[in-house]
Amino acid sequence: MPRTQTIACKQAVEIIHHGAVNGVTGSCHQLVINEKSSLLIDCGLFQGAETAGVSNAEQLEIAFDIGTVTALLVTHCHIDHVGRIPYLLAAGFDQPIFATTATAALLPMVIEDAIRVGVTKDKRLIKLYLKKLKELLVPVEYNHWFPLEVNLTKSAQSTNKVTSKINSEVDSAVDNKPCTSCFSKAKAKFKPAGHILGSAYIEIELSAPKADKTSSKDLNKHRVVFSGDLGATYTPLLASPKSPYRADTLIIESTYGDRNHQGRKTRTQSLRRVIEKAVSDNGVVLIPAFSIGRTQELLYELEQIIFQQGQLSNPQESSKRWQSQMWESIEIIVDSPLAANFTKKYLEFKQLWDSEARQRLKHHRHPLDFDQLYTVDSHDEHMSTVEYLSKRDKPAIVIAASGMCSGGRIMNYLQQFIDEPTADILFVGYQAQGTPGRDIQTYGPRGGYVVLDGNKRDIKAGVHTISGYSAHADQSNLINFVKRMHHKPKHIRIVHGDDEAKEALAVEYRKLLPEAEIVIGLHRER
Repeated sequence: MPRTQTIACKQAVEIIHHGAVNGVTGSCHQLVINEKSSLLIDCGLFQGAETAGVSNAEQLEIAFDIGTVTALLVTHCHIDHVGRIPYLLAAGFDQPIFATTATAALLPMVIEDAIRVGVTKDKRLIKLYLKKLKELLVPVEYNHWFPLEVNLTKSAQSTNKVTSKINSEVDSAVDNKPCTSCFSKAKAKFKPAGHILGSAYIEIELSAPKADKTSSKDLNKHRVVFSGDLGATYTPLLASPKSPYRADTLIIESTYGDRNHQGRKTRTQSLRRVIEKAVSDNGVVLIPAFSIGRTQELLYELEQIIFQQGQLSNPQESSKRWQSQMWESIEIIVDSPLAANFTKKYLEFKQLWDSEARQRLKHHRHPLDFDQLYTVDSHDEHMSTVEYLSKRDKPAIVIAASGMCSGGRIMNYLQQFIDEPTADILFVGYQAQGTPGRDIQTYGPRGGYVVLDGNKRDIKAGVHTISGYSAHADQSNLINFVKRMHHKPKHIRIVHGDDEAKEALAVEYRKLLPEAEIVIGLHRER
């Protein structure tokens, strides 16, 4: 499987990619500090086309040496960034796992679900995995530097040897020869990424001994920034990410590196219009959404629409009267116990909400817990809800995982409603290549079909896409993230994107920083 790649380049650091090189899933990057020490940034699950032709065991195995890894740093707890952690633990990993305080609170729930779905349902084994995870987990607040363990090499114990080695490495890199990192100290800091609750981009500062006391204090330091998944500007609930002051090397995602989103006002209007049209025939609207992040943003926006409709005093036009009545009575069903638990955590960490969201709370509004919201817990309740909706003649909105229709409870809804002309499927997030979500999104509007559980199903339900609700930064956000740095990177590694998105973003970065080295992750077999 094309997953592991070493980038050897004109820089004083070595970065090995164990995922998110050939697509948007399986994020896992190894930053080499020296020959005895390295850091792992994320350890995510592969999904969609990146699993094609590969056995389940191969997808999940930790197929790289973890002997030098002194810590795992987690950017956020989406499954494509943390889903291989149970397998990392099984491989003998016994080092600290650093995460923001909010991510540390969410991570055990995500890992428990991942183990239950992909590893075992044995309660004793699940308990052992979670115990080990909690022993290693180290919560860290945003914007605080924390030290990272570094095993010193013999050369690192000699200032002259280290300095000489670094200089020779930089010189040899100019000739495009592999360069090997050789640093003796490291520290890191989490900065808000605005993607989901607790998400962060990570600044890592590497230091090597100085040749003499008169050397510049920054001469032997190298600042590496891992973007993780950056949020889009004006995303509901969370503040937009701010650029770091400095980055020498930047590893950046490119999910939407080739396009820009709709504005927030436009996307809210689109959401309202699509739902109003979809339910005009009393049909069911299915919204595939990840349990954490997208679900809470949708609830926030739906509560705002309901509130605004309720503010309309005695609408005269019959169409507006119908709209107002519909929004006051429509049921919004979140069919995911995991999403319900995550929503509780969003409420627990209200201090991380943006000013707009906190202002709504001051006005005694409850954007994540309102009257028309219903949550479905047990599997029996879930199956009863599917059957109930199939027999009734009243509109409803259902939000269920997984966001790419690659599993989870949304599959039972699709099985029931995919060939119902009165039903509608609304995509509000990225659909990776090779997932049922991408197939429905692509072929549904053409009257095509999708394969669900091995069966070919005609897509007769309406299919809609609103791009503005992506929790990922778009091209302009990604450009601005670099443009607003005071000390801009000399090396940029573009990962976590389809080929077209990576290429388009590289073009823009080369325009912005013509002297910088811009490298795209290449397809390479292990």
